[in-house]
Order: sequence, then C-alpha cells, then structure tokens
Amino acid sequence: MSPTSGMRDGMGQRGLRGGIERRGLRDHVHERILELLLSGGLEPGTRLGIDTIARELDVSPTPVREAMVQLERTGLVTREALKGYRVAPPLGAEQLAELFDARLMLETTATRMAVPAGPDLLDELRETQRQHARAGDAVAAALAQGRVDPALTAEYFAADTAFHDVILRHSHNRYLWQMSETLGAQIHRMRQTALQGVPDVEEAVAEHAAVVEAFAGGDAEAPVTAMHRHLENVRERSLRLETGS
Repeated sequence: MSPTSGMRDGMGQRGLRGGIERRGLRDHVHERILELLLSGGLEPGTRLGIDTIARELDVSPTPVREAMVQLERTGLVTREALKGYRVAPPLGAEQLAELFDARLMLETTATRMAVPAGPDLLDELRETQRQHARAGDAVAAALAQGRVDPALTAEYFAADTAFHDVILRHSHNRYLWQMSETLGAQIHRMRQTALQGVPDVEEAVAEHAAVVEAFAGGDAEAPVTAMHRHLENVRERSLRLETGS
C-alpha cells in the first residue's frame, strides 16, 4: 500500500461527507424559504435579499443562493439582473389554464392507476374527505359572519391537498408523485390569491364526496370521471375568479 493511500482515502471520505452535509444544508434552507413563500406572508414583488435571508437563517449566502436557483425553476421567485430575487407575481389566466391542463393529465392518470380501491385507500379518502368538509364548514361559518380568517383558509387548502395526495400515493408510481410535488408549488402559488376568502367551499366539498363515492362503487371508470369533472369545475371557478367574470 502506498504511504499516501490512506491519506487519499481519508480525504475522499471527508470530501464525500462534506458534499452530503452541504447538500443537506441547501435542502434545509430551500424548505425554510419555501415555507415562507407558501405561507402567504410575502406580497408579490417583495425583494428577497440573499444576505438578509442568510443572516436570519444563520447560514452562509451560498446555500441561500443555491436554494433561490431551485425556487426560480419552480416559478415561485423571479430574478432580475443586478437586482436579485423577488416573490413572483400571481399566475395569470394563461398560466392557470396551462397549470390545470397539466393537473388534469396527472391526477386523472393517478386516479386510474389507484383503481380498484382497496380498504386502505377508501379509509384514507373518507377520513381526508371528512377533514376537508370540517375545514370547509369553518371557512363558510367565518364568511357568514362577514370575516375572513387566513388561518382557516390555509387549513382548508391543506385538507384539500391531503385528499388529492391520498390518490396520488395509491397510484404507487413514484414519478407521478414527484411530478405532483412540482405542480404542488404552483397550486400553492395560485391559492395565495384566495387567502382572502374561498368562494367555492360548498362545491369543492361536494365534488370530493362524489370522488369518494365513485371509488366505493367499484366501477373502474367512475372515479376517473368524477376526478376529471372536479378538476374541470375547479379550473372554471379559478379562471372566473381570475378574470372577474
């Protein structure tokens, strides 16, 4: 064995370990910034200073810069030369239409792959549907009193996401799941405009119930039809809200 072979091996291991540690830090920073963006606490156009974020997270600017590059790819932040990063503006009508085209293809495929529904899928769907309905009741009650509660709205959307995630998980396709995570950031971005109120609670809750009923019925095409109808209705309501028509 060469006198330096052990040294080279040790350096290689430290280099590998260092790479893993750096990647872990970058991912952690990415998650923290993503949480901030999806919380609705930052207005579109808000400047995102790399040095400021690095100080707040007690990290160097490097993992923040790397995280921003990732977030720019999702469309959640934009970058201007010599000006840095800013919170992206809300999705426009054309972007919304494209987003729902992608969501329709993804989720109807996942629904088809989740058929036939086993007991676990049905149990999870029923539970998440109940949670979504309860959250919807709370949002509707607040609106009936003339007030909008952003925390209740966020809880409602979290329950909505959980319902759809059950079906995606039960497609048992890791790549569909990964694609859904990418779309999920854009769906959250779309929902930021709705944090001041959800006008379609009753319709969405009823449509989720119809999806559950379709899965329970045993007809292989019924769940796909119910999911397609639900997403088309959400698309129509979202575009109507965007255009004010």
